[in-house]
Amino acid sequence: MAKKSMLNREEQRQKLSARYQAKRDQLRAVLNDPNADFDAKMQASAALSKLPRDSSVCRQVRRCAITGRPKGVYRKFALGRNKLRQLAMSGEIPGLRKASW
Repeated sequence: MAKKSMLNREEQRQKLSARYQAKRDQLRAVLNDPNADFDAKMQASAALSKLPRDSSVCRQVRRCAITGRPKGVYRKFALGRNKLRQLAMSGEIPGLRKASW
């Protein structure tokens, strides 16, 4: 089980990301606009760098929904490899079974 502080940190990152998402999208639109002048792009770049680091989506870590483990997490199931195997062997994940050929 992951430490509660790590889980709380991830929750905080999700909240910050949701709060600043519109502002980040607006600034990125200015940066990607080919018709924008250089000064506007520089101001947008400076404003983007002044936003909190944890408000960026790429700072979030995918964690297991049960244990909170940060590594070995399958996106499709949102489970760590250990819990995925355990639940698959007990037949609790519909449509998933161990391969044998």
